[in-house]
Amino acid sequence: MGQATRDAYGEELAVLMQENPKIVVLDADLAGSTKTITAKKACPDRFFDMGIAEADMIGHAAGMAASGLIPFASSFSMFCTGRAWEQIRNSVAYPHLNVKIVGTHSGIAVGEDGVSHQAIEDIATMRVIPGMEVYVPCDGAETKAVIRHVSQTKNPCYVRLGRSSVDDVYEPDTKFDFSKIRILNQGEKTAIFATGLEVQEAMKACRRLQAEGINPTVVDVCSIKPLDEAGVRQVLMGHERIITVEEHNVIGGLGDAIASVAVKSVPCMIEKIGLQDRYAESGPFQDLLKKYGLTDEAIYQAAKK
Repeated sequence: MGQATRDAYGEELAVLMQENPKIVVLDADLAGSTKTITAKKACPDRFFDMGIAEADMIGHAAGMAASGLIPFASSFSMFCTGRAWEQIRNSVAYPHLNVKIVGTHSGIAVGEDGVSHQAIEDIATMRVIPGMEVYVPCDGAETKAVIRHVSQTKNPCYVRLGRSSVDDVYEPDTKFDFSKIRILNQGEKTAIFATGLEVQEAMKACRRLQAEGINPTVVDVCSIKPLDEAGVRQVLMGHERIITVEEHNVIGGLGDAIASVAVKSVPCMIEKIGLQDRYAESGPFQDLLKKYGLTDEAIYQAAKK
């Protein structure tokens, strides 16, 4: 088992703050949970605890960005995208300011905290904002690379991270190009597009299928927006069956992003695995993933059909 993506975020942010004096960090009284506390320890003079006030935090971040700084603003995904959506739209995206919004504890894997904390709409609500980039890394190595990448762009960005530890998909020294989708296994006939912790589930399903003589293509889509449409199109054209899987509502997330490419140039049937337009409940996150069809078993069965 590797580290949680939120832990990787805190580690990389601390390194970046020491490298770049323009980077500042804001948190909504959750530094111990979002792991920005690691950055605070590295550069306490550039860390700002804004209290339980995400809208105010985003407003301050916008002002800092307008002054030439590079703010990273963090809270749980449900709160930094939900409570502060208007401020993100009007104060960050509309003037196209260089603010990095990083939400941890996303999806139903937040577990026992329950529906009030389980962000399953955040990819959709961020993806729809003009000019907003959206990234969902799957493990520690990819998270560190994403955080470094967004620190070097000039665009508003949303990075979606998780609470629990996840298996490593990539080696620490892996080179990433976030303008491209990443094919983890090249197969035939069936292609599985996955994002976040569902990448690990897709790879588990892939290994089960390979043991039965079925070799699916597995694609890690970290950059939901901008999406590598050329790369997606090529995969769609080369496969008969398409499956998307995400720890998010099937409306507005990865599945719809892939379908938007298909409808323009490669019409095909797509099965979307995710929350089927419903909320989950409180409980151990592994039990929730199983109950709502977000484990390798659901992917395996979809590929076998």
